[in-house]
Amino acid sequence: MKKLVGYITASYPQNNFTIDLALSMKDAGVDTLELGIPFSDPVADGPVIEKANLLALNNGFKLKDLFEVSSKIAPKMDTLWMGYLNPFHNYGMENFFQKAKELGITGQIIPDLPFEEAQKYVALAEKYEQSIITFVAPTHSKERVARVVKDAKKFIYMVAYAGITGSGRSEDLTQVIKTIKENSNTPLYIGFGVDEKSCKEKAMGVDGVIVGSAFVKHIIDDSLSYNEKIDRICKISREIKEKINE
Repeated sequence: MKKLVGYITASYPQNNFTIDLALSMKDAGVDTLELGIPFSDPVADGPVIEKANLLALNNGFKLKDLFEVSSKIAPKMDTLWMGYLNPFHNYGMENFFQKAKELGITGQIIPDLPFEEAQKYVALAEKYEQSIITFVAPTHSKERVARVVKDAKKFIYMVAYAGITGSGRSEDLTQVIKTIKENSNTPLYIGFGVDEKSCKEKAMGVDGVIVGSAFVKHIIDDSLSYNEKIDRICKISREIKEKINE
């Protein structure tokens, strides 16, 4: 069965909402939660997730909020942290990995950490049973793809197009997928622009999809109540999980 990874921004509009939403998403078919760490300059993210980041920061988000919600979510569903290098660096990479292990977090997604730079942290991540998720882009050469995916852990994050999340662009990924599969047995998931309309097509040839903006746009929709936001996101989760496995 193909997997569904769901991204939500931590602690917006409040910690309890994040906890309730995450656990409801699990019941609706989300296999892995990508818990976003709010940051002021989320360079890989489109306007929807960027807005959620800024709203969370304006609400007073602190790392203690991330740790609080993670402590309630991670024991009950597979959870990763997704964040930019600056918060990791400021807190201390080893401190971050150690805290992640304590809370039951299984891996880290750091979009602005280049593959070569990430290698210096691999041993540290393994010490604390953390996977640093590997990114592959359609612009990578066959040689680079082979090198990047060779020792990938947990899953490979294939970016559906060069650019930012949520823009819905499309590229022919057939050759990239083939190269990845020839060089790695690690599950391959596709992200960027995946929603209930595009998920079935994007899931072709891969092992799962990563969905972010399609969920977060409802989190930041002030016309929806607390429960309406959760209900709408869970409905989309169920629909996507069903479609990618038809």
